[in-house]
Amino acid sequence: MVHGNPGVVVLAPDKFKGSLSAPGVAAALAAGIRRVLPAADIRPLPVADGGDGTVDAFVAAGWTAVPLDAVGPTGAPVTTSYAVHDGTAVIELATVAGLERLPGGRPDPLRAGTRGLGLAVRHALDHGIRSIVLGLGGSASTDGGAGLLQALGLRILAADGREIPSGGAALVDAVRVDKSGLHPALAETTVTLASDVDNPLLGSRGAAAIFGPQKGADRAQIALLETGLARWAELIGPDRADRPGAGAAGGTGFGAMAVLGAVARSGIEVVLDLVDFRTLVRDAALVITGEGSLDEQSLHGKAPIGVCAAARAAGVPVVAVAGRCLLDADRLRAAGFTACYPLTDLEPDPARSMAGAAQLLSELGARIATGHLISPASEPH
Repeated sequence: MVHGNPGVVVLAPDKFKGSLSAPGVAAALAAGIRRVLPAADIRPLPVADGGDGTVDAFVAAGWTAVPLDAVGPTGAPVTTSYAVHDGTAVIELATVAGLERLPGGRPDPLRAGTRGLGLAVRHALDHGIRSIVLGLGGSASTDGGAGLLQALGLRILAADGREIPSGGAALVDAVRVDKSGLHPALAETTVTLASDVDNPLLGSRGAAAIFGPQKGADRAQIALLETGLARWAELIGPDRADRPGAGAAGGTGFGAMAVLGAVARSGIEVVLDLVDFRTLVRDAALVITGEGSLDEQSLHGKAPIGVCAAARAAGVPVVAVAGRCLLDADRLRAAGFTACYPLTDLEPDPARSMAGAAQLLSELGARIATGHLISPASEPH
């Protein structure tokens, strides 16, 4: 038998991107475990690292969803929500101004912006929230957070005195900012950035160079966006452009640091703190985490690694599930995992694996229950 009360299993997966949400992954695993152990005390605690699915994870953990109308990255109306608990709001960029909100999925790398994120922040401020966590990931824009700040009352002016329009390309015309109209509640509000990105704003590892191509920008557009971000940095905070995380979400991290005084933290660490993961896992027999692809990139701050570290610190063994696992047994063991169960063990065809992920995860849940809650744990594979 494994550590602690054998009836307590904490399910803390991230989403399987393009296949299942984190709550969906947890539900499928729970169904499989209950086939083997009907009386198991299963605690679903889906997680995220600040990107898409972050608000869903908090709502699944018992936070309240607050709906609102805002605008997407290209200005089209969208309905979205953020999560609230005990005076703190978690607001996810992806669900309001992310790639998933591009009309028809068509990129607009030069004009896409973050105004919708700012409208969500304004809504929270207007409803008394004074602690805000911004989940940065999946952004469609490279505007340095300019749209976010404009929605909160910052005026960004061109040489003729007019406000510049939305998007990163327009920043090349910015010559002055006016902070006098910023939302007054910002002075007494703490802003935390939750992200797994440590890139600076500018340069070869910056927001435009690294993430611009994912948003549809070609080489000439990347150069234009870099010029705009450099101008933007000169105006509001050249000393913050090199900070880790400034390049997150198309430079939104930088804008939030420079004007809102935001502090950047590891996304998964923020999430685990806010849901009190370390207390909830203390009496668990086993923690199951995972994501769509467990690979070398996962080792650099992704959700499953954060979950594993926190669980192991509490003395609880951790098993991973994944659509595919590209880490060998030594790497898994070094990361702290007892074992990894990939869907590819059951269905090697990627398309069928993604389409049938829920059923496959249920089967893996049953295997994990048999191997780790009834009999001694097996070796990783």
